[in-house]
Amino acid sequence: VGNNAHLLVGQKVTILTGQVLSRGALLGKITASGKHILSLSAAGDGSQTADLILAEDVDATAADVVTLAYSRGDFDESAVTYGTGHTADSVRETLRGKGIVLVPSVSA
Repeated sequence: VGNNAHLLVGQKVTILTGQVLSRGALLGKITASGKHILSLSAAGDGSQTADLILAEDVDATAADVVTLAYSRGDFDESAVTYGTGHTADSVRETLRGKGIVLVPSVSA
């Protein structure tokens, strides 16, 4: 997902039970619990704000999972999984303010 691995900064996060997410998923943080889920633009629990990019595949079907997510770095916008209502353009400025830069895909 990252283009400049030496510039990536990760942090541990807790993925809320009931989700199976792939590396590159755009995460939002639930304000009340501090846990992360796939960010959906229509959510009203704080997770509607794009926050981090998931660093590895996670299966939290049965229980919360502590994993790694990126809080800084450059990412190919086409490799990010956007939740319903989000696009690269709709989250670009929010993420840039956090240190995450979405880079347009370049065809070879």
